[in-house]
This record gives sequence, structure tokens and C-alpha cells, in this order.
Amino acid sequence: MGQTSTKYNDSIVKGFIVSALVWGVASMLVGVLAAFQMVYPELNFTRYFTFGRIRPLHTNAAIFGFALSVIFATAYHLIQRLCRVRIWNDSLAKIHFVLYNLTIVLAAITLPLGLNQSKEYAELEWPLDLLIVVWFVIFLVNFLATIFTREEKQLYAAIWFYIASFVTIPILFIVNNLSVPVSLFKSYSIFSGVYDANIQWWYGHNAVAFVLTTPFLGLMYYYFPKHIKQPIYSHRLSIIHFWSLIFIYIWAGPHHLLNTPLPEWLQTTGMAFSIMLWMPSWGGMLNGFLTLTQAKEKIKTDAILKMMLVGITFYGMSTFEGPLLSIRSISALGHNTDWIIGHVHSGTLGWVGMMSFAAIYYLVPRMWNANLYSEKLANVHFWFATLGILLYIVSMWVSGITEGSMWRAIDSKGFLQYPTWVQITEVLNPFRFARAVAGAIYLSGVFVMLYNVFKTIQSSGSGFQEVDLRVKEEGESA
Repeated sequence: MGQTSTKYNDSIVKGFIVSALVWGVASMLVGVLAAFQMVYPELNFTRYFTFGRIRPLHTNAAIFGFALSVIFATAYHLIQRLCRVRIWNDSLAKIHFVLYNLTIVLAAITLPLGLNQSKEYAELEWPLDLLIVVWFVIFLVNFLATIFTREEKQLYAAIWFYIASFVTIPILFIVNNLSVPVSLFKSYSIFSGVYDANIQWWYGHNAVAFVLTTPFLGLMYYYFPKHIKQPIYSHRLSIIHFWSLIFIYIWAGPHHLLNTPLPEWLQTTGMAFSIMLWMPSWGGMLNGFLTLTQAKEKIKTDAILKMMLVGITFYGMSTFEGPLLSIRSISALGHNTDWIIGHVHSGTLGWVGMMSFAAIYYLVPRMWNANLYSEKLANVHFWFATLGILLYIVSMWVSGITEGSMWRAIDSKGFLQYPTWVQITEVLNPFRFARAVAGAIYLSGVFVMLYNVFKTIQSSGSGFQEVDLRVKEEGESA
């Protein structure tokens, strides 16, 4: 039975799914190249593909190309169904899609050319910043207008998480990118010194919060119960999760600047709010876990359930590790080491990646009205991804703690035991090689998904038959 409806605009959902697949593969290919460059410097061929230029290309394509495409695809899909109305304006949705992808293409051109603001997650120069503001405002107007014209009175918690994301992101982005242009592709921030650093990490930390966390929690609260056809474990807990997370998250940015010239009271404030984040984060994690336990018998065979389970597990792990790293004494060991790289990727590959894959596998058969080409290949993808994540984060944990310890090591006379950077780099090379291999394994799984999705789309219109995970099969316990 087909799942598409003429009542809703699903073409925009399809467009952003394809966008997610394209930018996902591109970003991860660049990421794997950057990882191998850390081990084999000769791979830094030509000035356009040196590590310093492709690293921001990787992060921008992964966060604002892949992750945002998934966010927009799921937002357009669920807002129409939860509000029981078509998206407010189809033309605005098309304009948003075109301008958004144009921005990513221009970013892929300008960053290798070295046109860069040198601000983490905000590298793009001012003309592209203005373009981003234009299409984000277009999207926000369309999204909110759909809510205001809804036929369903109740606003489900998933919508709250998306609203928080889409209202906060432009505020963060505009303030951090306030600058004075001096040429077509060069500008200087209006902030300077410690003020610039504080604004940057207020933005940088909350880019993680409101791009890589809250919209994916909204995704969780909608697609978990939809997939297993059971209600969310606790609606009340989802509301507590929302309000506590939104209030606490926004103040945690200064933990990125511990042991710096930033005022100590502000560092301590960031550290305190970061530690408080444990509570709402784990409340949401438990809500997700307990929701999935209602279909625990199907986890062995259903790839989407597996991805959801591992995704919520890594959400719990990364939201435990983040507050841990915000403690001043632990930050002194881990800051600027490979440990931070492992922490970030446990969240991006584990939480964002797995939730994105689950959403894509859920949406593609329904949007193209065809059964998934191969559940077996989806399970193969799951194991590639899981193995890649585990090898990645373990290698970076070991590398990072080793690195931090070697930086701090002193001999009996009080001098640095490892005074040259090369000494430490040689010790870390095997771990960094393992990280590169892990990235290649993870990327291999993405190629498996790409093939599976392509074959599914090829059979578009053949009819989608939904599997009811509530139905007990022979041999399963009641």
C-alpha cells in the first residue's frame, strides 16, 4: 500500500533526502582523505587540497550539507503530518531547496580556494553568510506559517524541538558572523580578543546543540513511535526534557575556553551548566530507550531499530563525555588533543549518523512507494557503521589521552620529557592510522546504503508494504 499522499508536498522531502545522500558521501570522502593526510603528509597534494583547506570543507559539508539536509527532509515530512496540513507555500519550499544547495556548492568551491573567516563552523565569508540568512528566513517563515494554519490543535513535543532549533540557529549565526567586509571575499569580525572567542564558542557550542542535537531529538520523538507503532514511553518526560535542555544548553559554551584569559567566573559558569546537562540529556536518552523496548523482539532483525538503538546509545555516551570534558582539570588533559576528535565523532557518527540513516531508511520506501530493496544490505550497513564508529572513537580516546599525558610529562629536572612535537606525533601515528581506517569502514557502509536506496528508488511506484513490528512471529515471547 502506498504511503505518499496528494494532500502533502512530499517532493520537497524527496529533494532533501537526495541532497543528504550527495553531501553525506562527499563530506565523508573528504573526511577520510583528511584522516589519511594526518598519517601520510604526501597526500596534501596542491595547495587546494591541503589539510588546512579540506578540513573546514569536511566539517561544513557534514554538518550543513548532510545533517541539515536530513533535518530539512524530516522537518518537511513530519510538520505536514503532525499539523495535518500541506506545507504553507510550495514555491517557498522550492526556493529554499535551490538556494540551500547553491550555498553548499559555493562553499565547496570557496573553502579549497582559502576564502575562510577562520571561525569554527562559521568559515564561510560574508556573501555566503547573507545567502544563508535569506534561505533560512524563507524556510522559517514557511515552517511557522504551516504551524499557524494547522488543523491539529495539539503541538506534539517533536515540533517543539524543531521550533527551538529553527528559531535559535539564525540568532546564533547572525550574531557570530557580524563583520565588516573589506572586499568581495574578505571581512573582519566586529568582535576582537577574548570577546570574539566568547561569542565564537557561544555560537560553536550551540551549533552543536541546535543543529546536531535538538532537531535530532525531535526526529527521535516522531520516528521512534511511528516506526514501532507504539506511543513514546513518557510524554511528560519529553516536555521536561525539552524545557530543561533548552534552558541549560545555551549557557554551556564557555567550557570550550577553560584555562584561557576568559574571566574565571564565566569559565566556571560554563562548566556548571555543562555538568547540569547530564540530567536532561539522560532523561531524553532513557525516554528513547524505554520507547524502543516496546519492540525489543524485533531489534535482532530490523535494521532501522538497530540504528535507532545505537544512535540513542551514542547520544547518552557523548552527553556523558561532554560534561566530563568540561571539568577544568579533565579539560587540561584532553583539550586540543585527539580525545576531543573522538568525543565529537562519537556524537556525529554515532548519534547524528545513525539517526540520519534510520530516518532515510524509514522515509525512502514511503516517499517513493516501494519496499526497501534489501533489508539484508541495511543490516550490513549497520554493522559497517557500528564497527567504524567503535574503532574510530577508541583509537582517538587512546591517542588523545596519550597525547595529553606526553605534553604534560616532565623529567626529574622539571623539563619537558617530550620537548619536540615530532616525538609525540610519531607515537600517535598508529592510532591516527586506525582512525583513518575506521572512517573508511564507516564510509563503506554509506556506499552500501547508497546502492540500497538507489535500487529502491528504481522500483518507485511498485507499492510499499509496511511491516507491523507489533506482530509477534513464531518463536517470539509474548
